[in-house]
Amino acid sequence: MVGVIGVVAFIIVLGLSLLVTRVATVALSMTGLSHQVAKFQARSAFTGTGFTTSETEKVVGHPVRRQIIMLLMIIRSAGLVTIIISLILSLAGTGKDITIISRLLWLLGGVIFIWLLAKSKLVDNYLEKVIQWALNKWTNLDTRDYVSLLRLSGQYRVMDIQVREGDWLVGKDLKSCYLNEEGVTVLGITRDDGSYVGVPRSTTEIYPGDTLILYGRSQVLQDLDKRGADITGDQSHDKAVDEQSQYMAQQDKQESQHKQKKETQKSKSQNNG
Repeated sequence: MVGVIGVVAFIIVLGLSLLVTRVATVALSMTGLSHQVAKFQARSAFTGTGFTTSETEKVVGHPVRRQIIMLLMIIRSAGLVTIIISLILSLAGTGKDITIISRLLWLLGGVIFIWLLAKSKLVDNYLEKVIQWALNKWTNLDTRDYVSLLRLSGQYRVMDIQVREGDWLVGKDLKSCYLNEEGVTVLGITRDDGSYVGVPRSTTEIYPGDTLILYGRSQVLQDLDKRGADITGDQSHDKAVDEQSQYMAQQDKQESQHKQKKETQKSKSQNNG
């Protein structure tokens, strides 16, 4: 009985560990880090590997990101101990070879099941939306150092996206990317040698290793960060352009209503005067 409880406890703790890193990844993304960098930093902090990179400096120098990493470290300390104890309990209790093999098979099956869930894009996208909704509702993680300067609100944010080999952006200049049609503005580019291109031109080319500083709607920026250099990448771009057109149409309608409201108020004020 003790062994069965140990197997169940081990699988639950492993699943919770993956969930914790997923929550931390989304939370770090909400502070402006790209999805890939946020995932790397969350897993690095949770596993205690402690890689020293330029992205790590961005995390340490940011108050909200620093709090998230510190919380991950605390959870890691308790989580690793629990996993070890659960693993010991799962194999303890009886010396029969058949029973031990049975428990090992259950452990293997549970780990494979959790691994498949973690690799599922459908589960990943749904879970990310749920976590982001929860963090938006019950936390204030969307407050960044530059919010007061850029007046960010609603769906808009600034995000760093690190360009890697095989990304949709690689080898294109800004003009051919048509990012403006997706509602995305490139504020600057940090090259892999540390040089910075402020207010890049339409002819500025994007290379692997570049870090783009982008302004736009959150969902569009996250999608751009994951976009690959294949037909699905082009399809994703076309979809983003269509969604931006619909969004702008809605904005134009709201602006028209706002203008009409102001004119009505102005007319009433003149009549009363």
